[in-house]
Amino acid sequence: MKKVFIVHGFGGIPNAGWIPWLMEELAKKGVYTCALPMPQSKKPVVSKWVEEIAHAINNAPEDEIYLVGHSLGVAAIFRYFENIHEGKKISGAVLMSGFTSPLDPENPSSVYREIDSFTVPGIDLEKIRNKALKFVVFHSTNDPVVPFSHALKISNALDCKLVQVEKGGHFFILAEPICYEIPELLEILNEVLK
Repeated sequence: MKKVFIVHGFGGIPNAGWIPWLMEELAKKGVYTCALPMPQSKKPVVSKWVEEIAHAINNAPEDEIYLVGHSLGVAAIFRYFENIHEGKKISGAVLMSGFTSPLDPENPSSVYREIDSFTVPGIDLEKIRNKALKFVVFHSTNDPVVPFSHALKISNALDCKLVQVEKGGHFFILAEPICYEIPELLEILNEVLK
């Protein structure tokens, strides 16, 4: 059975914004979808997020597993991949608005200092390359939180498809403007799930 696990971002919750819409659309196609409730999302601890992802995947060992990560959820997925043994692979991962280095690094008082532990020390994308059969990077060209340069770096390192969305912002699930549907995301997921 195909199973999709969604990993929300910093300060997120599993039933906000575009997540319920995506779950409903995938359910219509007979795909089991679960939005993981990432612990302490406003004060996240990388080890706890990795444990949550591992728990979901380890309880579905015979299934085709796909991950959809948004923002900090992408960094958490990368840290999960760094910790699994060499022979283990999942079927696919869609990486939305992801990053591999600290955000707003020039500002010592930025709220993003709360999540530096997800990207410091650096994420080894070369090591991650073989952890999924298929990767797709999905990023908006006008993301106000994660510059588009992060998408270029990730897609180049993983040698995978990069889907650019014009004027999608950060695909917020809680902050304004809240994004309730992302048709381009569903389209790319349908391709990945084939």
